Amino acid sequence: MKVTFKILRQNSHLNPYFQSYTLEVNSKNTILECLNRIKWEVDGSLTFRKNCRNTICGSCGMKINGRSALACKENVGEQLATNSFIGEEKNLEIVISPLNNMPVIKDLIVDMSSFWNNLEKVEPYVSTKGRNIPEKEFLQSPEERKLLEQTGNCILCGACYSECNAVEVNDNFVGPHALAKSYRMVDDSRDTQREERLTKYNDTESGVWGCTRCYLCNEVCPMDVAPLDQITKIKGAILDRESPRSSIPVRHRKVLVDLVKSGGWVDERKFAVMVIGNYLRDLRGLLSLAPVGLRVLSAGKLPFSFEPSEGTEEVRSLIDAVQSFSEEKKETQDLE
Repeated sequence: MKVTFKILRQNSHLNPYFQSYTLEVNSKNTILECLNRIKWEVDGSLTFRKNCRNTICGSCGMKINGRSALACKENVGEQLATNSFIGEEKNLEIVISPLNNMPVIKDLIVDMSSFWNNLEKVEPYVSTKGRNIPEKEFLQSPEERKLLEQTGNCILCGACYSECNAVEVNDNFVGPHALAKSYRMVDDSRDTQREERLTKYNDTESGVWGCTRCYLCNEVCPMDVAPLDQITKIKGAILDRESPRSSIPVRHRKVLVDLVKSGGWVDERKFAVMVIGNYLRDLRGLLSLAPVGLRVLSAGKLPFSFEPSEGTEEVRSLIDAVQSFSEEKKETQDLE
């Protein structure tokens, strides 16, 4: 079948433009195979990264039909099946463009300096002190090693970083790839800096609280690392050790749970005051609420009373069960 590959071409100093190439292809051909044919048979100036061709190196990351993916993993048939631009069979089209959130060097090649620099910021390797041991090897139990398997599958392809909404709007956020690697260090029995790492990751902008929880990183990850899941685990470790008054993000989550547990849903009269105002201790925070509070009051949106949910007891029992399970699981892990 004939398929048109609409590729975004550009140099760093020129405006981007789409260029189309039509090939006779098989539905099982990978996108990388098709790009190779275009370069070898049609247009040698087309530029893209590649290496292993087997979903190992992560070099061929790019956006395919608007979704960050590996060109060596995606095939023509799957892309056409999900392509919303499909028209007549004679004019089947696949759109290819460079990864987001990184400047373009040429065509489908991006400058990944920010990607690597942000990874370096989290120090994703066992601490020097942890490596200072008399044994010739790092000895771990099968259970300890299993905790590292999922994050160890990351091939640093940049797909999650490309799709990350937080990276797009916050230059300080290190990215889902870095925080997924961070969790590996938090749970690595060989590392000796767990508490220092949690303190570092407990940052409103650069750390785990900068994540918008959009779930896109989990959706596009070709290796099922599930970066958002790892970020959530770090948040859980931080919440376990921090008091409600330590920071606004920590307070936000603890107050939310406490209010829902108390009344079945959030008491809007208390939530902002307790979170931003730090339980009436932060005068500056309370004053910052005044303009919003006055607008809400004038619009008649401020509730003066609170009616607990009819299912408060059921909600409370569910929260208690989850918290109890989490504590038992943590105790079991500590014993192991």
